[in-house]
Amino acid sequence: MLSNYFTEYENLEIHELMLKDRPRQEAYYNAIVKNKELFKDKVVLDVGAGTGILSAFCAQAGARLVYAVEASNLATRVALDLIEENGLTETVKVIHSQIEEFVLPATAEKVDIIVSEWMGFYLLHEGMLDSVLYARDHFLKPDGQLFPSECTIFVAPCAVPSLFDYWQNVDGVKMEQFAKKLRLQKSTRPEIIHLKPNDLLHEGIVFHWMNLLDVDSKDLDEIRFKEVVSTQFAGKHQGFCIWFDVRFPGEEAITLSTSPLAPESHWKQCVVVLPEENCEHLEENSPVAFTILMKRNPNDARKYNLEVELLDPNVEEHPVPCSCHMTKCILTEAHLKMMDTS
Repeated sequence: MLSNYFTEYENLEIHELMLKDRPRQEAYYNAIVKNKELFKDKVVLDVGAGTGILSAFCAQAGARLVYAVEASNLATRVALDLIEENGLTETVKVIHSQIEEFVLPATAEKVDIIVSEWMGFYLLHEGMLDSVLYARDHFLKPDGQLFPSECTIFVAPCAVPSLFDYWQNVDGVKMEQFAKKLRLQKSTRPEIIHLKPNDLLHEGIVFHWMNLLDVDSKDLDEIRFKEVVSTQFAGKHQGFCIWFDVRFPGEEAITLSTSPLAPESHWKQCVVVLPEENCEHLEENSPVAFTILMKRNPNDARKYNLEVELLDPNVEEHPVPCSCHMTKCILTEAHLKMMDTS
């Protein structure tokens, strides 16, 4: 019996949303079809093939054989039709199975490439990366490649005007008290929203980086990060914005970014909203000290709990050099400049 996770993906509107996401589509198309030399005559495994469009890209790029493995009934309802409609049945084999139950044909070698669109909100939501790593460990040749191959999670202090500023004047009516109650109701989980570039107080720092050829599933159970960051822009500090980039192999080195600075995608950004009493206006070069914890939910391995704690920047150790306006950092930076010129 399929879990709710797989049956939810039988809703075609979910796939409509992803297929109309141009940054997503263009990144995968360019990474695969514009790197034909990597796919020519290769055997490919598409993990969580969905509608089958990535498998079709691989066939168009010259793959000799593609295993399109899809756990939901979408495999027989949609993917088979897509492969037949495009005349690719000789190359693409649609297989209705969870990847953990998939078995290569007895005479088959391991695959040259694994392709998958596994990313969820803040990268790891939905826990599908575990299935990709299982496929890597069981089906990928030692010198095989993963598409995508690297991923980076970023974090930045930010403003959240849709939860704060909007309610100061709604058609001439103040709704501050309603906004406080709304933020309290929303405080139990992160917000998945689109931020504008000028909502960021910093362009973003690397929270976590992974090479998917090396990472282990156990490494995904808990990711902890601690930093003091100096704001690059003045603004209201109302939360922390989390987003991700993934990078594909190939000469063109295609990157798919979900940053507020990049074209909008269906992943949007993940924002952990600060409690009311911690929100303040920060000037440029203000230090923000914090820890962030991304931990797998013990009751649902496909979800994560996100926790952010504000720390005292007067107590915490700052990076060197640090561009914040605290005296010790100004003096350190000046000393480093003198050393460089001497």
